[in-house]
Amino acid sequence: MSSAAHGDPLASAFARQAQDQRTKRNGSRPAGDCAMVMFGVTGDLARKKLLPAIYDLANRGRLPESFSLVGFGRRDWDDAEFASQVKAHVQERARTDFDEEVWEKLAAGLRFIHAEGFDDDDAYRRLGQVLVDLQDERGTGGNHAFYLSIPPNSFETVCQKLSSHGLARRAQSAADSWSRVIIEKPFGHDEASAHELNHAVERVFASDDVFRIDHYLGKETVQNLLALRFANRLFEPLWNNQHIDHVQITMAEDIGIEGRASYYDGVGASRDVIQNHLLQLLALTAMEEPISFDADHLRREKEKVLEAVHVPEDLGASSARGQYAAGTQHGEEVPGFLQEEGFDPESTTETYAAFKLDIHTRRWAGVPFYLRSGKRLGKRVTEIVVLFKRAPNLLFTEADENQFGQNALIIRIQPNEGATLRLASKVPGTGMDIRDVDMDFSYGRSFTEESPEAYERLILDVLLGEPPLFPRHREVELSWRILDPFIQRWEAMDTQPEPYSPGSWGPSSAHELLSRDGRAWRVP
Repeated sequence: MSSAAHGDPLASAFARQAQDQRTKRNGSRPAGDCAMVMFGVTGDLARKKLLPAIYDLANRGRLPESFSLVGFGRRDWDDAEFASQVKAHVQERARTDFDEEVWEKLAAGLRFIHAEGFDDDDAYRRLGQVLVDLQDERGTGGNHAFYLSIPPNSFETVCQKLSSHGLARRAQSAADSWSRVIIEKPFGHDEASAHELNHAVERVFASDDVFRIDHYLGKETVQNLLALRFANRLFEPLWNNQHIDHVQITMAEDIGIEGRASYYDGVGASRDVIQNHLLQLLALTAMEEPISFDADHLRREKEKVLEAVHVPEDLGASSARGQYAAGTQHGEEVPGFLQEEGFDPESTTETYAAFKLDIHTRRWAGVPFYLRSGKRLGKRVTEIVVLFKRAPNLLFTEADENQFGQNALIIRIQPNEGATLRLASKVPGTGMDIRDVDMDFSYGRSFTEESPEAYERLILDVLLGEPPLFPRHREVELSWRILDPFIQRWEAMDTQPEPYSPGSWGPSSAHELLSRDGRAWRVP
C-alpha cells in the first residue's frame, strides 16, 4: 500500500501530478459533467467490477468532480448505507490504491433509490427528483447514463419506465444534455428476440446512445490486435488465404458454473460467450482495414465479415458440444454439471461448444475459423491463434516435420496479455536439426503503464460518448444469425451433450472436428 493511501498530503500531491502526466501521455481525457444510474447495483457484476472500476476512474482523474452515482435496487438502504457498501467493495477490489480524499469526493455524489421492482413507478418518480437535485447541487448538467446490469428480460421494462417518466431524452443538438443506456449481454437469445429487443430499446434511446457492453472489447490486447495488423507492415501481406492455413479462437475456463445455475441453464456456452465475445474476436481478426477508427467505419468492416460468414450445410460435422462430468481437477474432487446445485439432472445445456466457420471473401476463402469455449477445461485462457501454412521442406529433409514448419501468431487476450510468434530455428550443435521456438511479447514486461481494467475503458467511453468498442444492433443480429442454426439443431435433437472430464480440453467430438481436416487444437 502506498503512502498516498494513508493520507500523506505530499505523497498524494505527487501521485496526482504523476497521474496528470500519464493522462497527457496516453491521450485519455476525463468525462464531462454527468450522473450514472446503475440498475442491479447490488449484483455480482456491480460489486466485483463496475463499482471498483468507477472508483479507479476517479482515482486516475478520469471523472469530473460533479460525477454522481445513483444506485437503484430492492435493498432498504439510505444514501449513507449505500456509500458504506460501495466503499467496502472498492477497498476489496479496486486496482488503484485507496485514497481517502478521492473517495470522499466520489462518495459525496452517491445516492440510493429503494424500489420494489423494475416496474415501481414511485421509485422512478423519486429517481427523477434525485437527478434534478444532483443537477442543482453538483452540476451534473442533466447528462445521464443508465447502466442496466440486470436480467435481459427486464431491459424493455426499465427502458419504458425511463421514457414514461421523462428520464430518457433524445438530444436534438450537440448542446443538449444527453441520455445513454448501457446494456449487458446476453442481448436476446436468438436473432428474432434480439431484433425485438433492439426495436424496444431504440424506441426510447437513439441508436448511437445505446451501448451494448462486451467487456472483451475493452481489453488492451483485443484493441492491440488492430495495431498489430494495421501498424505493422510485416503481417498484412501475409494476412490472407495464400499464407494462412486456419485460425483458432479459444476461450477456456478452468472453473464450473460457480453458483450461476439460474442464469446458465438454458443459455450454455454458445449463447454465453461465443455469440458475443468470440464472434467479435473473429470479426476483428478477419476485417479489412477501416478508413479510420470512427465508430461507423470500424463497425461497418466488422459487419461485412459477419455478413460473409458461411454456415456449413453439415451442421453436425461442423460443431461439437459437451457437458463436464464429475472428476478431479487441480487435485480436488469436483461435481459434474448435472450435479451442480440448482440444475435439472436432465438438462441439455452445453458447457462446451466448438464450431467450424468459413468466411466467403476473397481474402479468407478456404481458411476455416475454429471457435471453442468451455468450462472446467485445462486452464483459464483466451487466445487467437493464426496458423500459417507449412513451408516447403526442401532443405531439411532429415528433420522431424512434427518439430517445426508451421509458423504461428498467438495473441493472448488473457491471462499474461501479449503475443507470441512461433518460428523454426536450428538447434545448437553440429547437425541441422530444426525446432520451433517462440518470440514472446508481454504487456507486463514491455510497458511500465498498467493496462486499465476493461470496464474502466468501456465506462469512460460511454460517458465520453465514444462508441467504436460497442457493437451496434446489426452486429448483434448477424451474430445470432450465424449461431441460430446450430442451436436450433441441438434443441431439436433433445439429447444430452457429450460428457468430458474436468481438466481436459473438451469432448472427443471437438477433437474430431479438427482431425477430420487433418488439424488439431493447440494446447495453450
